[in-house]
Amino acid sequence: MVQANARNRLDRLPIARFHKITILAVSFAYFFEFADINSFSATAPKLIKLWGVTVNQVAYVTSLSFVGMFFGSIVASTIADRWGRKNALMATTLWFGVFSLAATFSWDVVSIGVFRVLTSAGLSAMTVVAVIYVNELYPAASRGKYQAYAIVIGICGTPATNLIASLVIPINTWSWRLVYLWGALGVLLVFFTRQLKESPRWHESRGDHEQADAVLREIEEQVAAEKGPLPEPAPPVEEAPATKAPLKLLLRKKYLLPTLLLTVVWVTQTIGFFGFSSWAPTLLAKEGFSVEKSVFYVALTTVGAPLGSYLAALVTDRFERKWCLVAFGSVIALCGLLYGLTFTPILIVVFGFLVNLFERGYTALAYAYSPELFDTRGRSLGTGVSYGLGRLSNAAGPLIVAALYNGSGYRSVFFFIAGTWMVGAVVLAVFGARTRPARVMAPERKPAGA
Repeated sequence: MVQANARNRLDRLPIARFHKITILAVSFAYFFEFADINSFSATAPKLIKLWGVTVNQVAYVTSLSFVGMFFGSIVASTIADRWGRKNALMATTLWFGVFSLAATFSWDVVSIGVFRVLTSAGLSAMTVVAVIYVNELYPAASRGKYQAYAIVIGICGTPATNLIASLVIPINTWSWRLVYLWGALGVLLVFFTRQLKESPRWHESRGDHEQADAVLREIEEQVAAEKGPLPEPAPPVEEAPATKAPLKLLLRKKYLLPTLLLTVVWVTQTIGFFGFSSWAPTLLAKEGFSVEKSVFYVALTTVGAPLGSYLAALVTDRFERKWCLVAFGSVIALCGLLYGLTFTPILIVVFGFLVNLFERGYTALAYAYSPELFDTRGRSLGTGVSYGLGRLSNAAGPLIVAALYNGSGYRSVFFFIAGTWMVGAVVLAVFGARTRPARVMAPERKPAGA
């Protein structure tokens, strides 16, 4: 059956207002995902004082949150295939916003733990859907850059949350709740509903070629009205409609190998990043810094996050993404280790800044790299499962961090984090597939008169 030729028709489009509005909406969702993901780590030092929460209890809440992320990722892959990418993006963002709002009414560590698990499920689900949505709507030549641009804007949610937390938490005994209220503002994504289009590639994968063509025509008309006549797309390729993707699909070699690789990437990224970001305020406070100073220092380090995403935008479509990920992961390991070896405030901020800069660049690169390893049929399932397993792995991460800290001290935590990043870099270097198409060389010009 002849397809609607969605991929080729989208790939030949110039970037226009349609693309910019779409990336703004995705950036908005990312902003509040990143704003909300560190809410518990920002408020944990205050809860230790108010409720007598222990380091082990912080570890358990954080661990269970990653269990929630795993289930959220798996559910996301199902609803993105069943309901569509756009509807799934809206539903998952509303989910995490509602439960972040519920967390403002927590009364003890158990209640806040339950709300954080449910919020985290939505956060992870939204991320999986957003990564797939951008991958399927943007031209192949620039999708990596725009995925990174979305993270540039979205990642600002992290320093925004930390700065807000540093300002509101000290006010009184209940003001920490405002941090969760802030994270709940992601529900405002509903205002973008009418501006977004469903993925034509999703319609096409279901055999609904008429609907795919209708959406493509709408997009093409908008772009042509702004940019002028469009070039002809490459000829369509005949493919059978994709059937429902069962979990056992990932056992096939073409899906199993990228799924295993990406699982290692997301496991090491998750443990490495959250081992750092989730624990830095608490560990600094435990090492003698005041709660206010520990939160403030971490807030300063997260200013590097948007710059890292912008750096990724500059390199992602110029160099092979695999090698960019290897380089970024190695730098994170080094800077994270140096962070743990100093107690000088200015060096804490400098090395923490560099960790955040390169980590968010790494994340932006990985968001672009992951879905490229799958075809349309396996993209949602493969991305969701590998990302979900990465998040599930950190159910053990906080417990390992707590055990290392209690048993071997502050610095051992950062040796562990650095080692985790290096494992990911080495595996990518050895087994990672290349995804950037080779450059097409221009024909050699003949000398005049030849």
